[in-house]
Amino acid sequence: MLLRERVLLGDGALLEIELGAALEYMLRYGRLVEYANGRRRVRGRELPYEFRSVEQLRYDFERDVEAAGGRLGESA
Repeated sequence: MLLRERVLLGDGALLEIELGAALEYMLRYGRLVEYANGRRRVRGRELPYEFRSVEQLRYDFERDVEAAGGRLGESA
C-alpha cells in the first residue's frame, strides 16, 4: 500500500483514498460513491470502470460525488 488516507468532511461524510503499488485504487465518499479496481458504485448502482489515468479517475470520482449530492473540499 503506497497511500491510505481518511478525511472527515464538513458535511459529515468520510472520504477514503487508497492507492497500491500495482495500480490498485479505492476512492470512497461515504456510502454514496465508490471507485475500486475496475468498478464504480454510485448510490448503490454498480458499473464497470475503465482506469485511464489518475487525473481522469479523480475527475470522474469528483463528478459522481457532486451528482450524488456530495461536496468535496471541506474538511472538518
